[in-house]
Amino acid sequence: MPPSQTRDRILTATAELFRRQGYSGTGLKAVVAEARAPFGSLYHHFPGGKQQLAEEVIHASGAYFQALVCAVYDEQATTADAVRAVLTGAAEPLEATDYEAACPITTVALEVASTDEVLRRATAEVFERWTVALTERLGDRDRALAVLAALEGAFVLCRARRTTEPMLAAGAMAVAHATAAPPS
Repeated sequence: MPPSQTRDRILTATAELFRRQGYSGTGLKAVVAEARAPFGSLYHHFPGGKQQLAEEVIHASGAYFQALVCAVYDEQATTADAVRAVLTGAAEPLEATDYEAACPITTVALEVASTDEVLRRATAEVFERWTVALTERLGDRDRALAVLAALEGAFVLCRARRTTEPMLAAGAMAVAHATAAPPS
């Protein structure tokens, strides 16, 4: 197979493992096994090792999930419908994967924010891009941050409690906040 396909398989496998196991729980042997790639190809494509691989996965996953959320949002007729659809849609893969597959950005950010500046910065950059995209849609940065915080916080609670109840509650709160009259 051409090297770019191997590289892409490694990125995809790593993203999926991060969603389920986090950064610390994902070893490089598991990555190459999941990607069906020779171990040497990992360092060929990612000479900076696990940190470089993780940084690239964070950015690629961030772009993927941003496009997905924006597509779901933009298909809706109203702000309330859009915010509700995004958070309700986020609950579905949690249930379908028995609460294993959550947002890989949040999963990694929770682990590395205090220990790895490169990866902390990468997750912060992704969250900022998401905030900008939501600000463009909601017209207000504070509302965008609140919706994003509700979504990402709900992922953590859903996984810990093994129920989508927090996501649905966060969705209702986010809809109310995003559609409330601006403060005077």
